[in-house]
Amino acid sequence: MSENRKQPLLGFVTKLSGGTAPGNSGKTHCPMCMGLFKAPRLLPCLHTVCTTCLEQLEPFSVVDMRGGDSDTSSEGSIFQELKPRSLRGQIGILCPVCDAQVDLPVGGVKALTIDHLAMNDVMLESLRGEGQGLVCDLCSDREVEKRCETCKANLCHFCCQAHRRQKKTTYHTMVDLKDLKGYSRIGKPILCPAHPAEELRLFCELCDWPVCRDCVVGEHREHPYDFTSNVIHKHGDSIRELLKGTQPHVEALEEALTQVSGLNSALQERVEAVAADVRTFSEGYIKAIEEHRDKLLKQLDDIRVQKENSLQLQKAQLEQLLADMRTGVEFTEHLLTSGSDLEILITKGVVVERLTKLNKVEYSARPGVNDKICFSQEKAGRCRGYEVFGAINTKEVDPAKCVLQGEDLHRAREKQKASFTLLCKDAAGESMGKGGDNIQVAVVPKDKKDCPVRTIVQDNKDGTYSVSYTPKEPGIYSVWVCVKEQHVQGSPFTVTVRKKNRPHQGVFHCCAFCSSGGQKTARCACGGTMPGGYLGCGHGHKGHPGRPHWSCCGKFTEKSECTWTGGQSAPRSLLRTVAL
Repeated sequence: MSENRKQPLLGFVTKLSGGTAPGNSGKTHCPMCMGLFKAPRLLPCLHTVCTTCLEQLEPFSVVDMRGGDSDTSSEGSIFQELKPRSLRGQIGILCPVCDAQVDLPVGGVKALTIDHLAMNDVMLESLRGEGQGLVCDLCSDREVEKRCETCKANLCHFCCQAHRRQKKTTYHTMVDLKDLKGYSRIGKPILCPAHPAEELRLFCELCDWPVCRDCVVGEHREHPYDFTSNVIHKHGDSIRELLKGTQPHVEALEEALTQVSGLNSALQERVEAVAADVRTFSEGYIKAIEEHRDKLLKQLDDIRVQKENSLQLQKAQLEQLLADMRTGVEFTEHLLTSGSDLEILITKGVVVERLTKLNKVEYSARPGVNDKICFSQEKAGRCRGYEVFGAINTKEVDPAKCVLQGEDLHRAREKQKASFTLLCKDAAGESMGKGGDNIQVAVVPKDKKDCPVRTIVQDNKDGTYSVSYTPKEPGIYSVWVCVKEQHVQGSPFTVTVRKKNRPHQGVFHCCAFCSSGGQKTARCACGGTMPGGYLGCGHGHKGHPGRPHWSCCGKFTEKSECTWTGGQSAPRSLLRTVAL
């Protein structure tokens, strides 16, 4: 009868013990003990293992919640296909070759199917070794010498003689063991497990299981049966058909493994190539950083040497000047305290000249250099083709050297944005070239000092700062610009905020002739005229301004305040020309 095949507990794992192939047809060695099979059992995963080896495996309990007839698969959970059946205990083991779960029948390992094909292969293997390893089937003690072709029994010399003396076996055909080496099958007859004296020659169609003669008159009574030789074609063909459908999968899997192996090789090559690129880039980048580091350290050392030399020179000059001063002071004090009147008068000229000269010597009471050296993580260009960061800065902003620029420094309009620029410089008057300074700006009306105007300071990152503000009312404002809490050059300064610009009512144009569509009576506030009776200005003709201007007031600046007061004799309508 067909055995239930359960879902494996573990995923499909290809595991061959010691490199031995699985126990399939034609194989003779156990994958566990590595010896010839002894009572081999066929597992549901079609691997063959010795009975004693299987009994050594540690069993485990499995709760079967699926019911019977679920296919054995290499993947999935034991809780797949839940069915409303009562929980029942199940003892299982793992196949030592592929780790597939094997659910043991009630009889345990010995109730598993015997692999008779493997037993036949073991006998053939033993024959190739001159019978080494084969023992007599009757006495199980002495080595085999002959085989009874009728009983299919392997007999030693003593049992062979006894076999011939018995009446039932007197005429059985005996064959020397060495004469069987060319045979492909020499296995023993397969006996019925229920009736050990009977050979399995029949097949029960209802139970789908081989039976013996006693079975068909007992447990399988009234079951349809036939000789195995008569039904083998039908069942063999079904197996062949199933095998035919399986073989393409083998080929597909082999092709898939080939592709996977090929891709794995390509992957390894690609990884190595990318790793080489990473190493090349990293090594180049490291060298660039190291080179940039060395340049910065060299620059820092040069700055140190320069500042130290300046300090040493200043120190030497100050020491020499101090020595001269002390000499002059000590001599003069000694002269005034110890010298006679005549001596003082005699040396007066020399002393006065010397002290006068010393008093006129200019010197700085502060060090000529400072310790303003800092490192900033700013972009520093490229080195060896790589972008690097980091720069040594020694400049320090000097508020007294900073400069204010812009048209709106001292004038502004109400409710219009006014702006100017602060240029930060160092003590030498050179531009800082970078931003980041603490800039403070305050715009305060003189009559309302408690209502400062909101200011915006934009760092342009190049040593300049754009300052903008929008006064709400006209009046006098005071503007404070400080760097490091010190007023810059020209700060504080006064700004006069006037009323908002009066907009132009006319057209900013080139001539009254074009803007009026060629009308003779069109006038322009610029006062220009054209020959031929035209009262307005024209293209390059005598009397016109010679450049674009406002038709309403004649101003040449497009963004300007209109100054027309309406006092001219010409009608207002004639002054307001229109653009084409």
